[in-house]
Amino acid sequence: MNAEKRRAMFERLRAANPHPATELEYTTPFELLIAVLLSAQATDVSVNKATRKLYAVANTPAAIYALGVEGLTPFIQTIGLFRNKAKNAIETCRLILTEHAGQVPRTREGLEALPGVGRKTANVVLNTAFGEPTIAVDTHIFRVANRTGLAPGKDVDQVEHKLMKVLPAEFRQDAHHWLILHGRYTCTARSPQCWNCMLVDLCDYRTKTPLPGKAV
Repeated sequence: MNAEKRRAMFERLRAANPHPATELEYTTPFELLIAVLLSAQATDVSVNKATRKLYAVANTPAAIYALGVEGLTPFIQTIGLFRNKAKNAIETCRLILTEHAGQVPRTREGLEALPGVGRKTANVVLNTAFGEPTIAVDTHIFRVANRTGLAPGKDVDQVEHKLMKVLPAEFRQDAHHWLILHGRYTCTARSPQCWNCMLVDLCDYRTKTPLPGKAV
């Protein structure tokens, strides 16, 4: 995909959704961090259901740490991998309290040193909580970037590197939100809605999906 097509793609995404946002519910950087930590291999809907109840009881590092693993588990047991996530969340709270004065680290190094926080989670927090122009490549973005030809790569790191290299600076802050939403609701994994896609004429995907019920 050439630069002209890339710009046109993001101009359309921006026009359709000028102020994209994560679908995870949060009010503070810490709430966002915990929500993203819980969201690995889980849906935002399931995480939001859990955190609504959790944050009504405990929504600070000290309060969640005070719950301990046993106290936190009942709030998040409907989420996949909840046992490991509970352990990581409690240890993350401990480190935030003991090493960061109760504040979420604002650097990649500080974030990635927390249990359960990898590059993607760090990118989400840096971007959404602190306004850094990072791109968190999840399965949706990986699929969209490869399928459309926007930024093909063999793994998420390659896709992230390429996106950061080829995207005009004006789009980087919101790019991962646009791409996640596009992958979640339009460019879906099993049956992309090419017939309902605002980017269909810019996309390099050859096997366009026709309108359901319409002969190819």
